[in-house]
Amino acid sequence: MKIKNVILSIIALVFVMNTAMAQDVFGKWKTVDDNTGEVKSIVEIFKKDGKVFGKVLEILNKEHKNDTCKECPGELKNTPIEGLVIIKNLEKDDDEYNDGTIMDPENGKEYKCYIKLEENDKLKVRGYIGFAALGRTQYWYRAE
Repeated sequence: MKIKNVILSIIALVFVMNTAMAQDVFGKWKTVDDNTGEVKSIVEIFKKDGKVFGKVLEILNKEHKNDTCKECPGELKNTPIEGLVIIKNLEKDDDEYNDGTIMDPENGKEYKCYIKLEENDKLKVRGYIGFAALGRTQYWYRAE
């Protein structure tokens, strides 16, 4: 009877830990095209040196797999989009991460950015100029 309780306790602990870990911005996210609703890429949100970054892990459309950032500034010009760090230097502020930037690899433009977990598997990504009210929001969905 004691072994059964220990096993059930371990299973419950693992379930709680997995649920708690899933309720954070870190991990892999599916980006969605604003116009078509098609999933475009997988971006990994990760922490480095106390700040949060986002890197394009994979472009899902085979026709665009080898696309480069033609409009990116400086040394990033013509680098592959797959592998490109597009979110940089976000810092945690209560329930969102802000004070960083996001780059649109289609036009090479960089915007101020904040991200916030809307639901367990739904991430709000907002890029803006000046004030957060002047910008564009995308929703990314957690990748399996």
